Amino acid sequence: MFVEIDILEDNIFLLSPELLNILLKDHTTSKEDIQHNIFWATSDYEYLGNGYQYDSPILPCLITGDNGHVIMPRVLKSRDTQTARSRDMAEVFTPSWICNAQNNLIDEAWFGRKDVFNTEYTDEQGYHRWQPNAEKIQFPKGKTWKDYVRDTRLEISCGEAPYIVSRYDTTNGEAIPIEGRIGLLDRKLRVVGENTETSGEWLEWTQEAYKSTYAYEWQGDNLLIARESMLISFIEYYQQKFGKQPLLKSINYIAYIISWNVWQMDGLKGVVPNSCGERREIVADLFGTREEVSQCEGCLKDDIRRHNGIYCQIKDWRAKDPKTGKTGKRIRFIDLIK
Repeated sequence: MFVEIDILEDNIFLLSPELLNILLKDHTTSKEDIQHNIFWATSDYEYLGNGYQYDSPILPCLITGDNGHVIMPRVLKSRDTQTARSRDMAEVFTPSWICNAQNNLIDEAWFGRKDVFNTEYTDEQGYHRWQPNAEKIQFPKGKTWKDYVRDTRLEISCGEAPYIVSRYDTTNGEAIPIEGRIGLLDRKLRVVGENTETSGEWLEWTQEAYKSTYAYEWQGDNLLIARESMLISFIEYYQQKFGKQPLLKSINYIAYIISWNVWQMDGLKGVVPNSCGERREIVADLFGTREEVSQCEGCLKDDIRRHNGIYCQIKDWRAKDPKTGKTGKRIRFIDLIK
């Protein structure tokens, strides 16, 4: 299967305009009848003019058509842009072999043994590689494949999410075939593929895999790439398993899950980036009006629970919403931190 590194928003839009809108949605700031999108949160695109400012929302018209190549993976960006982002935002992407080694440690702890999905080695040229385990994954006593699929995973400051899906090496652009992928979600999808037969059962457990996989990122372009990579991975794994493309309604639902689980956040504060800070308010008293200035207490005291910004919300897919009685409860991310 040919792997396209640069996922074109035009192709997503042609598949479904609604699909691109789902991938751009920010659930924390959106209202019931008003959609708010993730925003750029980088000055890299301001030279393009109106709509590309740091705090501007990312709109479909800004990244499709004549603007179809505006957003691209880090490896395809200019060297100057890469250097500037590393300097200004500490953006450093991790080679796939390191992602694999660290993900292997997670699985070693979960399974109680080494080399579950692959075996790491160094080739004759000194390059770090891995050999996929060709045998069906065996599970330890007391644990099942369903437990593994449901086990929660989180990638912090995810960038293009190389720890979650590994369609390509983010440092050199080398495409990785499905059988050699090493991401946290890749591993779950492999397990689902090995233990299901019908498309209905596969879709059910793939949805569980996506619902248990989370990530957050500051910069809007990286966030969109991460969301797109997770979505395209879903299509690729389905095609490999069943030899055809999944129905659009299935693609849209996976995109909906991704839009909740992969969100835009200042990871140090738990809020929408740049949403907290100094507040100015005009108040009236017996002598007229005056301006009151207040600072963000969370910033002043380095207390993640006392910021005056917009705290990010995610979804607990297994908890019941007290308002609707349905599963899928909105929660603040910081409320998960003890």
